[in-house]
Order: sequence, then structure tokens, then C-alpha cells
Amino acid sequence: MDLNKPMSLLLVEDDEQDCKLFENYINTRDDVKLIGITKSSSQAIQYIKTHMPEGIILDIELNEGKGSGLEVLEELNKIKFDVKPLVAITTNISSKEIYTYAHKQGTDIIFYKLKEDYCPELVIKNLLILRKSLCNIRIKNITEDINTETIAERKERISNKINSELDLIGISSHLVGRKYIHDAILYILEENNNNQNTFTYLANKYKKGNSTIGRAIQTSIEHAWRRSSPDDLEKYYTAKVNYNTGVPTPTELIYYYVEKIKKFI
Repeated sequence: MDLNKPMSLLLVEDDEQDCKLFENYINTRDDVKLIGITKSSSQAIQYIKTHMPEGIILDIELNEGKGSGLEVLEELNKIKFDVKPLVAITTNISSKEIYTYAHKQGTDIIFYKLKEDYCPELVIKNLLILRKSLCNIRIKNITEDINTETIAERKERISNKINSELDLIGISSHLVGRKYIHDAILYILEENNNNQNTFTYLANKYKKGNSTIGRAIQTSIEHAWRRSSPDDLEKYYTAKVNYNTGVPTPTELIYYYVEKIKKFI
């Protein structure tokens, strides 16, 4: 989250007039940008996975679309985010029970559409206030956590980051090569040098041959590049890939994430 950049927003709304009002208002500002508009809960989740918006403006009822805002909230909780997007619900419903449920599911703020002062400006300005406030809190918490964490906690934090990155490009946890990739990245980051061959380390750890380790990793990579969305791969794996093979080698992928995760730790 960079406060110097425009806040990226996704609008999930089935009312065409409301969509136009939000779009027109956002176009007058330089501190927010609209990455997409949809009236489908399933398409909303795809937008979120692909673009990782900082904020989501979410209508609970999608009567003219597909699904509902509540479905989006449930799916959001299944996605692994570095920073979870802010969620602002907009609704014609005034049910206390639904509001309580929405907040429990991670909603940050709710706007009742029939309230006299409801308008896109109100929603956007409140999201920007929350963004600034939460950014400062998150930075403070991350700094405090890093300064007080144990060696085991640091290792777990890095491990979770590695798993999150591999999930984003579709290297599934059921693939044998996934654990080898994870452990290779973690090993290099922990050792902070490349004196010992990484594949030899893995071979010794798992009592397998170097070639067996390498094939398992390559199989996992090829599986991800066949099954994952090209948009996801382009967004989350930004290194150049060999034109002839179309996929990174095990060494290329491992060291790409070593350098990427160094910035995180």
C-alpha cells in the first residue's frame, strides 16, 4: 500500500445509474482509480485475484446481475492477501442482522443507499480516510512485530510469504515439487549465501537424487503454466521467460522468488 499512488478500486454494482455516478466522480479525482465494474459475484472474485484492488465497493443485492455481495465477502476470506482490501458495502437493506454478519465477514464500512446524504463522494472519501489510517496502523504493527519476533516466528513469516506467492501463480500444494521449491527458497534466504548447491541440500534432506528433485520442480512449474490464468502469471511472475520453452527453469523460478521475498523480509 503506497499512499503516494492512487487507491485502486473495484465496483461491484448492478444499478447502471449508480455505476455511472461512481465512474464520473472517480474520473474527477487523481487519488483513486477504477480497475473494473461488474455485477457478477464470480467475476468480482476474478477481478480481485487478478488486480488485487486496495478497496472494493460492494452492493449486497445484485438483482440485475449474478450472485450477491455476501458471496463475494465469503470468497474474499479464502484468498491469501498480503494486505486485505478495504470493503465498503452499499445497500438498500437496513437489516441489523445483515450488517452484523457483513462486519464479521470483514466489511469495513456500510452505507445505506436511502440515507439522505448518500453519494459516491461520501463512499470514496471515507475509503480514503480508512486507507490512510489503516496504512499507518499496519506499518506500525509490522515494524513492531519484526523487531520482537523470534527466529522461529521469522521463519514462519517467510514460509507463509513463500506459500502465498506460489499460490498466486498456481503451484498447488498437492504437487511434490511444491515443497522442494518452498524449501529451496527458504534455505537460500536463511543461509544468505549460495556456497552449497541448493539441489544438493534438497537431495540430502529428502534422500532423493538431484535429478529427481529437479524433475519434480519442473513438473510443478509446467503444471502451473498450463493451468493458471495467463493474466495471473503475467501479474505475479514478472521475470522474462525463455521464448522457446515458455516456462521458467527451476533455478530461474527459485531465484526470482528469493529476490522478490528479500524485499519482504
